[in-house]
Formats: sequence, C-alpha cells, structure tokens
Amino acid sequence: MPTKVIMPQLGESVVEGTVTRWLKQEGEQVDEFEALLEINTDKVDSEIPSPAKGTLLKILAPEGQTVQAGTVIAWIGQPGEQLPAAAAEPLKAAPAEHAPAAELPPESSEGIAAGRDRDLGFISPVVARLAKEHRVDLAQVKGSGAGGRITKKDVLAFVEKQGKPAPAREAAAWETPGMGELFRPSEEVFQQPAAPPPLAAPRAAIEPLKSGLHPLNSMRKAIAERMVASVQSAPHVTTVMEADLKRVIAHREKNLAAYEREGVKLTFTAYFAAAAVGALRAFPLVNSSWSEQGILIHPQINLGIAVSLGEDGLIVPVIRGADNLSLIGLARAVNDLAERARARRLLPDEVRDGTFTITNHGTGGSLFATPIINQPQCAILGVGIIQKRPVVVEEDAIAVRPMVYLSLTFDHRILDGASADGFLGRIVSLLENWQD
Repeated sequence: MPTKVIMPQLGESVVEGTVTRWLKQEGEQVDEFEALLEINTDKVDSEIPSPAKGTLLKILAPEGQTVQAGTVIAWIGQPGEQLPAAAAEPLKAAPAEHAPAAELPPESSEGIAAGRDRDLGFISPVVARLAKEHRVDLAQVKGSGAGGRITKKDVLAFVEKQGKPAPAREAAAWETPGMGELFRPSEEVFQQPAAPPPLAAPRAAIEPLKSGLHPLNSMRKAIAERMVASVQSAPHVTTVMEADLKRVIAHREKNLAAYEREGVKLTFTAYFAAAAVGALRAFPLVNSSWSEQGILIHPQINLGIAVSLGEDGLIVPVIRGADNLSLIGLARAVNDLAERARARRLLPDEVRDGTFTITNHGTGGSLFATPIINQPQCAILGVGIIQKRPVVVEEDAIAVRPMVYLSLTFDHRILDGASADGFLGRIVSLLENWQD
C-alpha cells in the first residue's frame, strides 16, 4: 500500500512550509529516513526524511509551493503500484495538530520519532529531541497544548520536576565547568538540545550575478513581503543618538581572555544586547506590540539579533528570556545563534516570537541607518560602526573617544518622541557608564 509523504509541523507555531527543493524525483528509489526534500519555514531550511522505503511515485507539491502542515505532498510505494483516487485531487490542508512527519510507531517512548503517534498524538521535532536528550518517557508527560498535545514546556517542566539531567555525553556545548556566578544554567535559551547537523555547507564563494531576470527564492520573497507590510502597517519614526564606548571597550579588554577560557567570544553585540535589555526593563512599553484592541506589553524580553547571510538575505534568531541572562549568557547566545544561522542549522521556533530586535549594520562600515521594524514589534535598534572621533569632554577639552551612532526606529502609534528618546537615552547611559 502506498505511503503518504506529509508536510510536517516543524515548530510549536509553524503552520505551513514552502517546498524549496526535491532531493528525489518521481521514479527514483528512496530509503527510509533518507533525505527526500527541503522545505523552508520562516526563512529556516530543513531537510525532510522519507517515511518509508520505496519509489517516489508522485509529487503533489512542486518546488516553490507553500502548503499547510498536514498536507499530503507526495506518495511513496512500489513501481507500478496504483495510487488512491484522491491522490490526483488538488492539495487540501489538514488541521495543524494532525500534521505527521511520518507515521512511524516508536519502538520505545524514549526513542520516539517526531510525527503522529497513535497513543500520544502529534509529537513535534523539538519535543522528540528533548525526550531523547533527557531520556523522558513521553507517556508520563501530561500535555498542555491543543487537544492535549505535548509541548516543549511540558517536557522541560517534567524534567525539572523529576530532576533528570541530560546524560553527560550529550551535554550541550555551553555546559562549561567553573562558570560560578557569571552564568546561570537555568537560562532557558541554553536548555535546548544539541543542534542538528548542518543541512548544507555554506557556499565557499558567491558567484557574480549575471545580467537578466533572477527568480526570487523563498527567503527573498519573505523579506520583501514583511518589509512592505511593516512600512504599510506602522508609522515609522527614527531617532539617533551617539554613545561613548570608552568604558565598554575597557571592560571588554579586561575580560576578553577570561571569557575565552570559558569558551565564549565576547563581542560588542553582547554589550548592546545587555544595554537594550536594561532599557527595556526601565521602559516596558517598548517591549510591546500594537493591536486594534490595545497595546500588548510582553511579560518576557525575547531579543532578536539580525544576522546577515550575505547574498542569501537576512535572518533574525531570537534569544528567549534575554532579561534572565547575564552578559556572559547573552554572549553565549549571540555566538551560538549567529553561528548556527550562518550554517543553516536554526530551528523554525528559534526565529519566532521576538519582542525587540537589534541590527548591527556597523559591521559593514555604516555610520547609522533607519532600519525597518520587525513586525509585530514596537521598535528596532540599529548599531553603527565604532569609530574613534574627536569629541568635546569635560571643561571644553577635546579628546579622541570610541564613538558609535545608535538609531531607534519605533512605531509612532505606541511611542511618542519623548518616550522613544528616553529609552534610547537609557541605552546610551548604560553603555557610557558600564560597571565592572
């Protein structure tokens, strides 16, 4: 009997995906669990394994098509095998909570595969990995999601209640001994399981573009749609200030070697992230979203860090619970997410639910910019290049200081000029008065 290939739900809030490339064509043989196709969800590419061994009989979703999770996108069977009559009908989306990646009953609940389980319901890839990482029997976990579905939070809560640490051989890369009070292991962003292997190696060199029409890929389409929607939905206003980074640079130089011994690369982005978090605590209205019913102030700071992928575009991975992280915790998160973003190893849920974004355009030499708000957020912080410039200091003396322009683009429906300037001024103050 032919086996369905179904568009999986790759994240807690992912409801659709775009077929970017079929790795097998109709009539070709495929092994069970062999990579069958690549899909894109929210600018994150993922390889989808084959649910069965056999021949790829029919592809229903061509490359470039976006379909709902739970949709049958192909059939696998034996050569000459007849497909059900419904196989030729147009694609129809199934409810997201019934979206299986593969109907493969697990041999044991600890080794459960992502997909539809007959006893437990839909198991997302994140939940499956956490269960394997912490050796959790999912049959003992009570689901709090739609229809009793088990979520990531349910598994983490069960692990915490049972006091079951992950095996030492599977410990995440951040678990470095000797961190002391500088880093709290309870920080949510580091409770993620080890990242999956890269889907594809980054291109060694970018080929020069030739004249003529170049079709848009899924990432460029997504960027274009969101940027246009953002400027059409929110009145953008940008305010610019400059900051003296003398104290920040002194602190970084003093602690650079110590952080490196702990496996952490201390970049300036971590300081800007820490200052933004401090300002968001003082101005919670900036950590909000607009709706016709009112202004929603988010209870947690989820900090988006824009990462350039070169000619391929831009992606914004999110540090969840950034308000619970120390400087070293933020530095670890920035390094980890940026590295995996460039290696195409992010998970779909890692680019969602941000409440404030930082874009460091200064890495390309830009002095200052007017970035576009990452909807549905309230504002975005732009960081320019750090340059030594002559400035007037105390008693009208002129000194050379490391200066940076900071631009805040904000939604004028939520913030007025005074509140936006107050927020940006707090960031400047935190940077200029950085404490050891």
